[in-house]
Formats: sequence, structure tokens, C-alpha cells
Amino acid sequence: MPFTVEQFFGVFGAYHDAVWPAPLVLIGLALVGIVLIIRPRRWSHGVVAGILAALWAWLAIAYHLVFFTHINPLAYAFAALSLAGAAVFVWEGLVRHRLRFEWRGNARAWVGAALAGFALVVYPAWSWLAGHTYPHMPTFGLPCPTTLYTLGVLAFLVPPYPRWPLLVPVIWSAIGAQAAFFLGVGQDLSLIGAGLMGVYLMMRSGMPHHETAKPHGD
Repeated sequence: MPFTVEQFFGVFGAYHDAVWPAPLVLIGLALVGIVLIIRPRRWSHGVVAGILAALWAWLAIAYHLVFFTHINPLAYAFAALSLAGAAVFVWEGLVRHRLRFEWRGNARAWVGAALAGFALVVYPAWSWLAGHTYPHMPTFGLPCPTTLYTLGVLAFLVPPYPRWPLLVPVIWSAIGAQAAFFLGVGQDLSLIGAGLMGVYLMMRSGMPHHETAKPHGD
């Protein structure tokens, strides 16, 4: 690691001091996304995709580029990866209308709900219990909780759907899980299970590798 544990959590402090109350706004957006999945409207699929795009764009610019680059040169690559993820959500969800989200009450939906709930409730509670108090703690809108939430929401996708929106969150789940081992962020172990869920969703997209899904109307 090119930085110390103290520097890592110090970046969270600088980020929160600069962007408050943005974390609350991001949580609000996340909750809107969940409500629109449970109680969908004709236009809700595009809004949910737009929320995911906004979260990953925020992560790329407001965290990686502005703050994390101060202690980690790889943050530039992380920002590019996150922006690519945001672009995929815009392209597939808002331009091509190929992402449809629906609560079906099946096992996959409950796993998705558990991941989203973990990101919004359990993750910050675990941080606090581990002694990481605000502002020196990861909040929603930062990489790992955002990845957990995203994979949770993508569990509500209605097949067939493109695999590309899952790629960046799955990659980040592998990157972020390292924090559990090297930085003492135990709750990031959950990214291992979330990443495996993402791989499963890619395999179960209902779309052959050599074909593309037909656009859905909103």
C-alpha cells in the first residue's frame, strides 16, 4: 500500500469536511431508487439507472480525483474505472433503455435487498462499532458501500439484460475487499460475497455472449 491506515482514514475526514451534507443527499437518492423498484412507474427504470450513474460519477470525481489522488496515484485509474461504470449506466439505462428493475420477491431479490440494506444501514453501523467515527469513516457514496448498493440494485434486473453494467462493480468488489485485509475495514469482507453475486448475475443475464438484448420501452 502506498499510504498508511492513518492517511486512508484521514482522506475520509477531508472529504466529509468538504462535501457535507452531500452524504445525506446520496443516501436519499439511494432510497428513492429502492422505492422506485418496489413501486415502479413507467419512467422508473431510467431514473434508477440515472441514480446509479450519478453515484459512480460522484465517486470518480468527488472522491477519487479530488481526494484519494493525494495519497494514492492509482486513484486516477480508479476514477477512470468509476467514470466508465457511470457511462455504462447512462448508455444502457438512459439511452438504450435496456435496464429494467423489478421487485419479484424471489431469492435473488431478497439477496439484492440485503446487499442494499447492508450498504445503507449495517455498513455504517459496523464502522461505528469498529471505532471509526464520523468524519473519519466510510459513508455511503464512497467506494465500498456504493459497490454493495449497486450490486444489490442490479440483482433486481429483469432478464435479459446486458452484462456490462455489472463489470465495474464486480471489479471494484475485488479491489475493495483488500481493505478488509490491509486496512482493517472488516465490513469490506462483504464485498467478496457481493462480487460473487455479481458474477452470478452476469452468468444469469439470459443473454447469449454473441447477442445483445433488444431495447425495452419505458
